[in-house]
Amino acid sequence: MHSDASSAPAFYATPLGAWAASAIRGRLRAVWPDLTGQSVLGLGYPAPFLSCWDAQAYRCLNATTSHHQPPPPGSCAIDATHLPFPDLVFDRILIVHGVEPVGQDGRLLREVWRVLKDDGRILVAAPNRAGLWAHAENTPFGQGQPYSRQQLHRLLAAAMFRPETQDSALFAPPSRSPILMRTAPAWERVGHAMLPDLAGVIVVEAVKDTYAALPTHAPARRVVVVAETA
Repeated sequence: MHSDASSAPAFYATPLGAWAASAIRGRLRAVWPDLTGQSVLGLGYPAPFLSCWDAQAYRCLNATTSHHQPPPPGSCAIDATHLPFPDLVFDRILIVHGVEPVGQDGRLLREVWRVLKDDGRILVAAPNRAGLWAHAENTPFGQGQPYSRQQLHRLLAAAMFRPETQDSALFAPPSRSPILMRTAPAWERVGHAMLPDLAGVIVVEAVKDTYAALPTHAPARRVVVVAETA
């Protein structure tokens, strides 16, 4: 299944989308409470979430990976598999609606590894395969590839990242019902405390595994004995 971030702007302009963005921002801010002086890149469709750190970060770039419509104000559209940045330039990289497109996720993460500083960190928010939101096709979370927590960890490890912190968000059903919208904060509190595996979104923080890029052992050396002739 193919997907990108092209359906996200319309969704986040709705009351349900605004609530979902607020709930996810709360969890992102809990993982990264202070990014003062940091260089931050947002990928996928990060526009609703970078406001967490706009006032703190030294630099905060919003880069959408969708090519099906103009990027939102204040952002640029880029190729997810060839990031137009030099090596080792960002302290933090946020990815929301970025790893769902099948066939692109691994290449995106390898590019993220390249442009992230060696002591940098990434934060990935992806739809949870076991949650209700992964089946809501009228939202961007119901488009593309959902993940279990283990699958997301394996994807990160394959791109030479080491998962360290995990969280979750979106426990209320993806319904536009006024009653459910009013009770959504209570769903979020109870779900986060008691049913984390049923969240709509998985949040994982990871660091660069620089040792994974090194050979595990030195290559064998051939010893050639040359006999001297008189």
